[in-house]
Amino acid sequence: MAAAPPATAAVGAALREEDERGSGGAGPRMESSDLGSRQQGPIWHRKPSPAARQGVIVNIIHSVKGYHSKTIRFLNVAFDSSGDSLLAGDHQGNIYVFDLNGNRFNLVQRTMQACTALAFNLRRKTEFLVALADYSVKCFDTETKELVSWMRGHDSSVSSISVHGSGRYAITTSTDTAQLWDLDTFQRKRKLNVRQSVGIQKVFFLPLSNTILSCFKDNSVFAWEFDTLHCKYRLPTPVEGSVLLYKVFAVTRDGRIFVAGGKSNHLHLWCLQSKQLIRIIQMPAKVRAVRHLEFLPDSFDGGSNQVLGVLSQDNIMRFINIETCKLLFDIGSHEEGISTAAVSPNGRYIASVMENGSLNLYSVQALDQEGNKPPPPMFKVVKDWSKCTSEANKQAMRVTSGRSEWPWKSKGSKIQTRLLKLQVNSSFENKENELPGGLNKKRLQALLKGFGEYPAKYRTLSALAHWSAIFAETPYIPLLAFPFVKLFQNNQLICFEVVATVVVNFCQHWFEYFPNPPVNVLSMMENVLAHHDKELLQHLIKYSVTSQVYAWPLLETLFSEVLTREEWLKVFDNIFSNHPSYFLMIAVAYIICSRAPLLHCNQTADFEYFFHHRNNLDINVVIKEAYHLMEATPLDIHPQRMLDDFIPLTKGQYPVFNKYPTFIVDYQTQERERIRQDEIEYLRERQLAHELEAKAQERKAEDEAWYRKQELLREAEEQRRKILLEEEKKLAEQKQRLAAVKRELKVKELQFLDASRRRFLKYQQDQRQMELKRLDDEIARKASMREQETAATVQDVEVQRLEFESQRQLFEQHLIKDQEAVTKEMKEEVDAHRRKVDLEDHLVQRLMEIEREEKQKAQIVAEENLTKAEQKRFDTDWRLQALHKLRRDDQNREKHYEEIAKILHDNRVKEAELLKTMREAEEKKWEEVIQKKAQLEEEQKAAAAADEHRKQFLEDKINDALELAEKLQREDGYFERLRDLKARRTERGVELQRVPRSGNICLNDLSASESSSHMSLDRRREELACQEQELMAEVRRLRQKLTSQAQTRRPPSRFQATKWTP
Repeated sequence: MAAAPPATAAVGAALREEDERGSGGAGPRMESSDLGSRQQGPIWHRKPSPAARQGVIVNIIHSVKGYHSKTIRFLNVAFDSSGDSLLAGDHQGNIYVFDLNGNRFNLVQRTMQACTALAFNLRRKTEFLVALADYSVKCFDTETKELVSWMRGHDSSVSSISVHGSGRYAITTSTDTAQLWDLDTFQRKRKLNVRQSVGIQKVFFLPLSNTILSCFKDNSVFAWEFDTLHCKYRLPTPVEGSVLLYKVFAVTRDGRIFVAGGKSNHLHLWCLQSKQLIRIIQMPAKVRAVRHLEFLPDSFDGGSNQVLGVLSQDNIMRFINIETCKLLFDIGSHEEGISTAAVSPNGRYIASVMENGSLNLYSVQALDQEGNKPPPPMFKVVKDWSKCTSEANKQAMRVTSGRSEWPWKSKGSKIQTRLLKLQVNSSFENKENELPGGLNKKRLQALLKGFGEYPAKYRTLSALAHWSAIFAETPYIPLLAFPFVKLFQNNQLICFEVVATVVVNFCQHWFEYFPNPPVNVLSMMENVLAHHDKELLQHLIKYSVTSQVYAWPLLETLFSEVLTREEWLKVFDNIFSNHPSYFLMIAVAYIICSRAPLLHCNQTADFEYFFHHRNNLDINVVIKEAYHLMEATPLDIHPQRMLDDFIPLTKGQYPVFNKYPTFIVDYQTQERERIRQDEIEYLRERQLAHELEAKAQERKAEDEAWYRKQELLREAEEQRRKILLEEEKKLAEQKQRLAAVKRELKVKELQFLDASRRRFLKYQQDQRQMELKRLDDEIARKASMREQETAATVQDVEVQRLEFESQRQLFEQHLIKDQEAVTKEMKEEVDAHRRKVDLEDHLVQRLMEIEREEKQKAQIVAEENLTKAEQKRFDTDWRLQALHKLRRDDQNREKHYEEIAKILHDNRVKEAELLKTMREAEEKKWEEVIQKKAQLEEEQKAAAAADEHRKQFLEDKINDALELAEKLQREDGYFERLRDLKARRTERGVELQRVPRSGNICLNDLSASESSSHMSLDRRREELACQEQELMAEVRRLRQKLTSQAQTRRPPSRFQATKWTP
């Protein structure tokens, strides 16, 4: 269905006077309930009577008794989805729930801070949302009275809470942001941020849809899709030149009509389906600003609410019908003003927070009954245009309104006019409606399209214009028809016929001088007045007051401006019952009966005011005076001579009315058509000029915009260049700081690595020193053992020498006593055999002991060699592990180096070269170690071979000596005793000497053996001393080498700083 064209209506002078609200008297006292310190209880104690005082069911206050008694102000109210429960919050944070059906109230929460907004229509019926002064939003349960959730995120106070129709989502709005919440999880889903210069007025859900409407302080209104949060549309810019800044908003329950108001007495009605402004409603002049808007639901309107509550700056909330623009009822007064209000979803109750802090509950039914009383009559003339198709051009809309006092009081042709400009496109044909003049067909069509039907007066006027063309051009026809339209408003046919009858009979000769007033008729009235009250006529002539001033206003309005309803009916009862001339006579009688006040008037404006307003005059006297004039007026000046008798309308068809100068009407029509054509041509030229000017202005604006854009681009480029230079400077400084930090980290790393290597070298040096000390101790121990062995050997040799000397002496004694020992030969042979056996046994045991000692020594040497080899292997493994660890660290560091490869490329090359050099040096060191190990193994093998060779040599010598001794024994038994001595000597000296014995058993041989033993011992001692000196020299060289390596070795420069973790 196409949207209706924009129309404006006035709810101004036609509304009831505000002073008549309380004229009915005080009446019964309304029910009042004081909550006091009670936490629950009944709301009212007796059955409320809403009709007692302007529909108020109960007045609720919360007072605190004490030393300083005070009343705690209510701040916000909200109904639940059923409309039977009311939630109210006061200044101290007390939240009450009022059950209107059960007549109970309950204190459900104490928040200890003022609330700024409430919502009671959640999915879980017992839960409600409250916005507090600390910018937070809390959810409480009315049954458990516990906190369900606490939602934070706003930086300013929350002004409104809108809940989705499902009750699962809510939007909280503050001046700087709007936030969408999921009421199942109480998590914020989305956030709407705007510039601080714009600001948010309100964001809310549209009923029966998944659309979010956001209204901003710059009058922009956006619609968003709830699921995707994509912008669906934006309402066009409102009225151009309008000072209305949107502050408050309301939407019908079906989500089709959107109303906005602000600091003005205008309300803008938008159709959200067509996205067009369809109506502007003008409130009374007393309304200077709109503070709150609420639609009043009706069970039978299907959501297309027609009644709108408007709370203005005077704290009075007026409920109007947005279609008929009539005031239905109002609540509040100057003494008991309303701060804010809420309407129940079922349309039964209105809850208002009063200026004194109390809470009023109204019955809509009682208010509606009071509002259904007959209102004072209202008429309005609305000049509208046809359908608009674009928003490029401007169109002037004229809203005119007049108001008559009950019963009737017309202001004649002085109609107040207010111009509102709308930014819409208009065709040239509609421009004719701006021209002065009467009604025409197109204007009537526009009214029919705008209102759906003709207003009652326009139907009558349209019928009159179709009956005769003169009535379409006569400006006072609406004033003449007005009282009959009000009288026969339910039957337009009777109204038309009555008006036609009045025109045919009582307006005779009125149109002969068209377009001027009927001078002939006014002359007749002036003649009658001159005949009956010449003094009054002379007074009027004296002040240049003609009959067009004192007589014509009474005739053209049919006395509707100067008489009340009863007086008018009484006068026209007499007019319709007499000759048509009586109509003129009663006008003259009205003037004559008003001679006293007229004689006191001396200003033209006073006379004009007198004949356009009611006056304190007895209408019965006027009627009697009119009858007197009918009888006392001479026939030569009597209007009856000029006027025909009463003639009713013909049956079947209406009579032809052509008693007017047709050429004038035709000429006016032609002139109007010519003027209209000229006006159209002028408008076309003006439109063309405007288009050219608009194009020039647009081109100029585009050029200026282009130059401004270029300037902005240049400034932006310059600014970007400055920013880039600053950023480059900052980057260079950051690079310098980073390089300094890297250098510092590198120094710290080198220091750390140096310290680590020093600790490691110190540890190695300590280990080497311990090893050297152990070797020194071992060498000292072995040297001490060798010295002890040498000393023991020397002592044994000395003992052996002494023994040999004693044996020599004993042998000499035996030689001397041989002769004496012949007798003892057998005994000696036995002894010799026994000693031989003992000597053999002793030699066997000694050989076994020597073999065991050699095995022990070989085992000790093998263990020592094995220990040394194990130590070398341990050192080699430890070095390999250290090398592997270093390689792993190198790999990790190489991975880290790849991230900063461009910055540290040169360092990486140098570090690679240094690493290669160190590896070569390390390989050389390892080669030296391997060579040293090989040399040490060769020396050990040589020492082992020398020991084996020496052992074999000693064994060979011992075996040769034994064989030689046995041979000599076999050859000569004389030397038996010498074998015994040799056996004893071998028993004593074989362990240390291992020197072979000579085969010659003689004294000279003994001395040679002794000298050879001394020579062998000396050589062995010299060899041991030489080996000891060489070993000590090698140890000293090794120490010096380790010391020089520890002093000259430096950590490589390629190691990167690394974060260490315990």
